Amino acid sequence: MTSEERRAGASLASIFALRMLGLFLILPVFAVYAHTLPSGDNGLLVGLAIGIYGATQALFQIPYGIASDRFGRKPVIVFGLLLFALGSFIAAAADDLPMIIAGRVLQGAGAISAAVTALAADLTREQHRTKVMAMIGSSIGLVFALSLVAAPLLYAVIGMAGIFALTGGLALLAIVALYKVVPPAPKVLVDGGRTRFADVLFHPQLLRLNFGVFVLHLTQTSMWVLIPAALVKTGDLPLAEHWKVYLPAVLVSFAFMVPAVIAAEKYGRMKMVFNGAVVLLLLVQAGFGLFGQGLWPLALLLTAFFVAFNILEATQPSLISRIAPVEAKGAALGIYNTTQSLGLFLGGAVGGMLAQRLGGDAVWWCTGILSLVWLALGLTMKPPVRAQQRPA
Repeated sequence: MTSEERRAGASLASIFALRMLGLFLILPVFAVYAHTLPSGDNGLLVGLAIGIYGATQALFQIPYGIASDRFGRKPVIVFGLLLFALGSFIAAAADDLPMIIAGRVLQGAGAISAAVTALAADLTREQHRTKVMAMIGSSIGLVFALSLVAAPLLYAVIGMAGIFALTGGLALLAIVALYKVVPPAPKVLVDGGRTRFADVLFHPQLLRLNFGVFVLHLTQTSMWVLIPAALVKTGDLPLAEHWKVYLPAVLVSFAFMVPAVIAAEKYGRMKMVFNGAVVLLLLVQAGFGLFGQGLWPLALLLTAFFVAFNILEATQPSLISRIAPVEAKGAALGIYNTTQSLGLFLGGAVGGMLAQRLGGDAVWWCTGILSLVWLALGLTMKPPVRAQQRPA
């Protein structure tokens, strides 16, 4: 890769990760914080506040991608980041759940994922595009890990309003980085062929990956309706000390993730590593349902979850970029990001509803069954043909 390609990949991964911070940073603390607000005992409202971000993300991913073809990538990314910042500041000023939900709706309306990944494709040559997509995918896992460690500490110092305000301020800084650090975007030809979009939408292998990212993010969000309270109640660990569980779990998970991703990419073991991570995700959901009481079981299960999550977040965008037709990668990424956002939304809403009406075990049953379906689809997935390296 050239220095410009590396700069493009690293800077766009940072901007992408910063946008995801708006969701992830509240996950470890929001369910506990919500009990201090009016209607904070309403599990459905709490779940909506966590997951509504994903609903508006799902609505706007494909339109933002189309707009970036027509008006340019960077203007569309700036517009999305401004909406994201506005929603953050509204949530920071809120004193009840409905107003926080309104802010989260606006945060989600800044759906820049498809535009960012399309810009990354514009700025890199085909033989290096998989590496850049893996950088962007890995940034999600990195930010998720960072948020789980930092959120309880930030909450203790600046409170939930401060976390929302900080997120908005960082989004504004991302706009500066977009123009100061990211290389200039080339002009993109508009092409909206319906047949090609339909072919991508119903591509059998891409459908498997889109269902998988939906399940992964539904599972991730629904877990955090239950995990913080479980650490407080059965783990006897105050919220401000949750980092003592998250930090070791995150560090251990990355120690396992790196060799797994190397085996997948360098030695052609992508399908084996991918399905192994799905199996681990399934075992984690069963473990939470059967053994999720007490500090040590929760810590071990969270570590295993982070291993599976980080591997899947690093490999799925790489698989999308390899399997999608060359001329329709933008459409494939738009659909992928849309299904990811649907998972984020439904994870909070469904997790909150199931926990309130049927109890926590119902959440683990739901995510476990979905993981089992995903595994069945993954086992029938055709591994992508490894592209021949072209000279740089």
